[in-house]
Amino acid sequence: MYLYHFGLRELPFTLTPNTNFYLGIAPHYEAFEVLLTALKTGEGFIKVIGEVGTGKTLLCRKLLNEIPEHFVTAYIPNPYLQPDELRRAVAVELGVKQAQRMSVQLLTQRIQERLLTLHSQGHSVVLILDEAQALPAESLEALRLFTNLETETRKLLQVVLFAQPELDQRLNETRFRQLKQRITFSYGLRAMTGEEVAQYIDHRMHIAGYKGAQLFDKNLCQQIAKVTEGIPRLVNILCHKMLMLSYGQGTYQLTKTHLKLAVKDTEATVEKAVRVNGWFASGVLLSMLLIGWYFLGEML
Repeated sequence: MYLYHFGLRELPFTLTPNTNFYLGIAPHYEAFEVLLTALKTGEGFIKVIGEVGTGKTLLCRKLLNEIPEHFVTAYIPNPYLQPDELRRAVAVELGVKQAQRMSVQLLTQRIQERLLTLHSQGHSVVLILDEAQALPAESLEALRLFTNLETETRKLLQVVLFAQPELDQRLNETRFRQLKQRITFSYGLRAMTGEEVAQYIDHRMHIAGYKGAQLFDKNLCQQIAKVTEGIPRLVNILCHKMLMLSYGQGTYQLTKTHLKLAVKDTEATVEKAVRVNGWFASGVLLSMLLIGWYFLGEML
């Protein structure tokens, strides 16, 4: 790959959410502060909404890594679960023994007992669900009933929902009005601005170990911001492909041509590029170019 070519320790633009690359740009910093403030109040539901690729999972992992020590967390990364499956998943996360074998009634009782035990030990319990828009309707209602568990002074369980905008559409339905009323804190995670995209790219290159001259200049970053509309995941995809192209050509300078080729090979950005810059989306495939360059390099 291009690690040695650019003097990098690791790949700077992978799609796996890695908190080592976290950059506290305004949308992520504000969202994280809202989460911490909301959790400290002890209220029931907290919601973070963001489009696909805006960094919700990265923010979720940062929260799991840095949540204050007195919190006990139950993390459900794939909430496409029926109510009984959701209860058992929560029970397992909270350390309820033999949760898979109990009846629903006994399981609910054991969960409540476990929450009371943790409360008596000075712990706060938070249930964190990623991709919460995938929750079935019955499971959303089961989630609301979870937050009925409380003492005279505070909730025994707080819930943090990370979700795509589809969740807001569902919560606007009449049948979910009780759940919607219980969401006390909410944050809309926006995409990055052009300036933030430049900071983001520079930060990730620095964390990955790059120490050379600037590869992504200001104008190039502005173009990347336009064709990706500031979506971090798309920025990662294009930057990764541009570095691969430069490596394949044996060059150390990234250009608008590299960006155009990367866009043409990335379905999610082709339409944006045509709309924003009028670029013609030809049938040239970056993958074919890269494969050819790779084997040429192996032969040499």
